[in-house]
Amino acid sequence: MNTAQLKVLMSGGFSGACQQLLPEFERTTGIKVTTGSGSSQGTGPQTIGAQLARGVPADVVILSREGLKELIAANRIAAGTDVDLARTPLGVAGSTGGIWLTTDLFPRLGIAEKINVKVTPRGTEATGMVAAGDAGLDSAEALTDGTARGRRLS
Repeated sequence: MNTAQLKVLMSGGFSGACQQLLPEFERTTGIKVTTGSGSSQGTGPQTIGAQLARGVPADVVILSREGLKELIAANRIAAGTDVDLARTPLGVAGSTGGIWLTTDLFPRLGIAEKINVKVTPRGTEATGMVAAGDAGLDSAEALTDGTARGRRLS
């Protein structure tokens, strides 16, 4: 028996929802879904763009709109196939970060040169690092239940 398969490459903001939805999707459709992940933006080797450029296969790509334009322009994603799945606020955890913060917001505020940024790959428990005092700031998509990466936002 040949089972239908679907390869999904997604950014971190969607992983929680996918983890909840995929078992029911697979059960009702009979389609086996495998997932991969990467950042929507940036220049690192694990970004979605870098993975697609290396030929990592993906039937569906789920990422933030900010990273989408570049991938369409590079013919990594077919133009006209994009659909908005969700809008999510950005949560920031801090004891006293994201690409947008360091390349856009901090420079516009005139504070970029005053902030020492340590960027960690997605999935490295950055919010836990803030809680432990090993980092001063973490940014993550905030979920509708008021959490980000399993931690309650205030």
